[in-house]
Amino acid sequence: MMKFVLPLIVAFSILIHPLNTFAEELILAGGCFWCLEHDLESLKGINFVQSGYSGGNLQNPTYENHDGHQEVVLINYDSQLVSLPEILRLYLRNIDPLDGKGQFCDRGDSYRPVIFFKDNIEETDARNAIVSASNELRVPLEKISVELKSKGPFWLAEEYHQNFAEKNEFKYKFYRFSCGRDQRLDKLWGDNARSINIWSE
Repeated sequence: MMKFVLPLIVAFSILIHPLNTFAEELILAGGCFWCLEHDLESLKGINFVQSGYSGGNLQNPTYENHDGHQEVVLINYDSQLVSLPEILRLYLRNIDPLDGKGQFCDRGDSYRPVIFFKDNIEETDARNAIVSASNELRVPLEKISVELKSKGPFWLAEEYHQNFAEKNEFKYKFYRFSCGRDQRLDKLWGDNARSINIWSE
């Protein structure tokens, strides 16, 4: 009897929560979390993206005090619709992977690029993505300044930071332009900036 019960429970959960069945989570840092959230949430297969803090030891960090943490996004995605390598490709083309001391106009430890991995598979995918970025940019691997770090707790940022680009469109666009984000991405990545095109190596 029990051998029939478990498959029924699994099938029922798929019917009730189809989005959650193949859901995976990934934490990425790449400068301003407003921008990274907006850049990644348009990818097909992404269920949602949340802004927050991770990477440090401080408990309950806030925007005013997140010393030791990076501004990050937590990406919840359907692994049946989009793969981790595809997300990492889009992520890398939305940051400056050559800058390990911040991103664009935002400087300091809070803004440096980090890929947080949960296991050996994610770490390998991250390393492969970095090699591909190095090849596409035609720079030595040691020039890529994206840190790989074991995944720790994710702390959700304040509500006013969530979906900032949609809720504050004018302010967001002004910030993004004045920070020089897209100008730098275009110079760095050319036609592949902000794109999901396959790697050109």
